[in-house]
Amino acid sequence: MKISVNLSVAGLATLCFAGTAWADDASDQAAELAKKLANPVAALISVPMQLNYDSDIGSNDDGTKLQLNVQPVIPLTLNKDWNVISRTILPIIDQKDIPTNGSDEFGIGDITQSFFFSPKAPTKSGWVWGAGPVLTLPTASDDYMGTGKWGLGPTVVVLKQSGPWTVGGLWNHVWSVAGDSDRADVNASYFQPFLAYVTPKHTTFGLNSESTYNFETEEWSVPFNLTVAQMLKFGNQLVQVAVGVRYYAESSTGGAEGVGYRMQFTLLYPK
Repeated sequence: MKISVNLSVAGLATLCFAGTAWADDASDQAAELAKKLANPVAALISVPMQLNYDSDIGSNDDGTKLQLNVQPVIPLTLNKDWNVISRTILPIIDQKDIPTNGSDEFGIGDITQSFFFSPKAPTKSGWVWGAGPVLTLPTASDDYMGTGKWGLGPTVVVLKQSGPWTVGGLWNHVWSVAGDSDRADVNASYFQPFLAYVTPKHTTFGLNSESTYNFETEEWSVPFNLTVAQMLKFGNQLVQVAVGVRYYAESSTGGAEGVGYRMQFTLLYPK
């Protein structure tokens, strides 16, 4: 099954300027929330639902993957100086012709769980940071959608917000520590440098890379994502809606290639 996705300029313009008639206090709140969403360790409960489409996957480059990542973010207060931010990624996957033609899988992938211990206040120079453990759970409903391994490692995020700009990076490394002995070991680093700009209309333009280096196969996967997101309000519910396009500058063997697409819908629950 091939899926065609078209992102027109008119469609993006409609998204970016929809729902901008805010009262002054609500506008200030929306601007602050847009900046918090650009910060992975902000003290904000949110539930992003991120839909990704990729193609040219598998041994014959005929595979396609539609993946919905449900990513609840829950901040917890440790004391007056520290928070711990729980970030979960639950992938729901529909893939065709992966790893070979005729394969067809639908279900969940491996869950990734991160905990960032983060100071509530930035440093004197304005930097925000968080660090802690990352775990992967072998929850995949099919061997072709997961590693079959329990994984553990460190994760770190560092960023700075100045005016409408956010710049920073997130890194983690996972080693397999248990699981199916017949499956390949996991030894991989994930790198996510990111840049975001929030306009006075609460539109966020973002650029990032979600790169992975596999130390077992010595291969890179390097996709770059360009996104545009808009804060909206439906009744009393604040949301952010985003669309984006992705390009794979480097792909691992059997991995996605070329251009991919992203849509995201985020529910916000400010205190």
